[in-house]
Amino acid sequence: MIVERQKGGTWGKAVVQRLAADLQAEFPGIRGFSSQNLWYMRQFFMEYHAKPKLQPLVGEISWSKHLVIIGHCKDDLEREFYIRMTRKFGWSKSVLIHQIENQSYEKTLTGQTSFDKAVPAAIRHQAKLAVKDEYTFDFLELGRDHSERELERAIGRHIEAFLREMGGRFAFLGTQYRLEVSDKEYFVDLLLYHRHLRCLVAIDLKVGEFQPEFVGKMQFYLAVLDDKVRMPDENPSIGIILCKTKDRVIVEYALHDATKPIGVATYRIVKRLPAELKAELPAPKQIAALLGGLE
Repeated sequence: MIVERQKGGTWGKAVVQRLAADLQAEFPGIRGFSSQNLWYMRQFFMEYHAKPKLQPLVGEISWSKHLVIIGHCKDDLEREFYIRMTRKFGWSKSVLIHQIENQSYEKTLTGQTSFDKAVPAAIRHQAKLAVKDEYTFDFLELGRDHSERELERAIGRHIEAFLREMGGRFAFLGTQYRLEVSDKEYFVDLLLYHRHLRCLVAIDLKVGEFQPEFVGKMQFYLAVLDDKVRMPDENPSIGIILCKTKDRVIVEYALHDATKPIGVATYRIVKRLPAELKAELPAPKQIAALLGGLE
């Protein structure tokens, strides 16, 4: 109604303030009819009423979360991403804000993985959306120079914040997870379980630059996990190689012939807005197809 009345140029801020007062008088004790909220309702209508793809989604998450998304995201595909992810993974308002501030949209869609070849088609889209290109661990309180062991221990001390930054429905299974093969011991730095994908997730921590040989080591871990640890009704295990830096071209070559589902990501101890990732985003049609997997 506000939008229609404003088309005639007779409705301004004063009239909306009066409408808010009238509504509050008509419905005493019911919150949500402040003038600011009425302007939010108008914005909500303007943003979504002519978007047939977004319209069916608006009832999937709460009003307060919609306000966060409208206020922070200007692109329709980005809004669709956060609505679908919030619904799919049950993000709270604070977690949603955290994901937006850390640019999960860009970091997820630019992820480098071997999932196209190595993950069952039924969960391929969901798996791609579960691994980001870059993670921000500003909660770890580590110095610039730290060892892999120090990184692992810091994550263990802040496991809740770590799982929140990972972004999905992860459960923590342990650090230095022991694998035994031919009377020899091998240890996975971190072992998680993704509840939605129903698979084990092995994480290999590296404090330096990505090296191609890391892929072979991860493939070995995943083969052993699938053979000795994975339950019969679970999907194949996924590996994430988490490095301080990586060369994207080298990663592409290293993953080219990988037979196991592996993602290569970087981490940062301090927040930094990776503006260069925007140039790496896939085409809108590709993004739309990927988001379709979140139904």
